[in-house]
Amino acid sequence: MGRQWLQKNREINGAKRGKIFTKLIREITVAAGTGVPDPTMNAKLGVAVEAARKQSVPNDTIKRAIMKGSGQLGPKGDMELVTFEGFTPHKVPVIVECMTDNRNRTAPDMRNLFKDGQLGSKVGFFFEHVGIIEATTGGAGIDIEGVAIEAGAQNVEPLEQQTEGHTGARFFTDRTDLDAVTKHLRDNGWSVTASEIGYVAKEPVQLSPEQRTEVEAFLEALDDHDDVHRIYTALR
Repeated sequence: MGRQWLQKNREINGAKRGKIFTKLIREITVAAGTGVPDPTMNAKLGVAVEAARKQSVPNDTIKRAIMKGSGQLGPKGDMELVTFEGFTPHKVPVIVECMTDNRNRTAPDMRNLFKDGQLGSKVGFFFEHVGIIEATTGGAGIDIEGVAIEAGAQNVEPLEQQTEGHTGARFFTDRTDLDAVTKHLRDNGWSVTASEIGYVAKEPVQLSPEQRTEVEAFLEALDDHDDVHRIYTALR
């Protein structure tokens, strides 16, 4: 999901988990508003629900988010996706996607968060615009290269965190193949927790340990903002 830099073996405190829940619920709400409010018939909603369940979001909360997004609890919310580009400290390209109901609130917040970086520089040419799928399945040591070929993905890498007895992988596809590859994985027993059009760095940036610590703190401050939906960076 462009957040490999966040995949660490560490405890998630209560405040951080609350923010994760908020973003997952918002994703369900938006997905429910863009199609039928049934995860089995709305692929985007199905992935959002699966991701929420993986993070132990209560079923009642998921159901309420679907009802809210589909207008069953009143008028649908007016959310839009706003993209910001720039550089972190030490000139690492970054693309930040925000989901917001008020861009006039979000934009000044982003300018403030980028005070130690550089906001507004176009960095899209540092990235490939592709489909990205994160999925897990039961069984350790599965040949993910073979799975990628069979599914029609262009590339694959193991997830940074693996549950014992399971295999996790991040599949990369042509944008037009995203839905077909996602369907193939789900039909073959994979639990898909992310399926989206995103960005992958063409040439990841390598930093010293001290520089990396500073850049990760910058990225985590961005990620903590409630409106931030996805972050894609060239940090290796």
